[in-house]
Amino acid sequence: MADGFDHLLLARDLIARTERAVERVAVDTGVTFLIDGIVDAVERELPAGYAAPTTGTVTRRDVITQMAQNTLSGAMYTGT
Repeated sequence: MADGFDHLLLARDLIARTERAVERVAVDTGVTFLIDGIVDAVERELPAGYAAPTTGTVTRRDVITQMAQNTLSGAMYTGT
């Protein structure tokens, strides 16, 4: 952790937030939804100044989108 930032902690936090958003959107609405709805739900609840990628072309939204897709498909839990 040369830059003093705990990337693993950030990833775990975003995963937990994404899982909660998936559950809320799926259970609370009872309707079919789009991945963007989950991403929006996660982003709405992030505190001000929440970390975002600062290099490359991948955005925080891209990361959350992948996490949401992996949560829904089960890949998050099977390692696929």
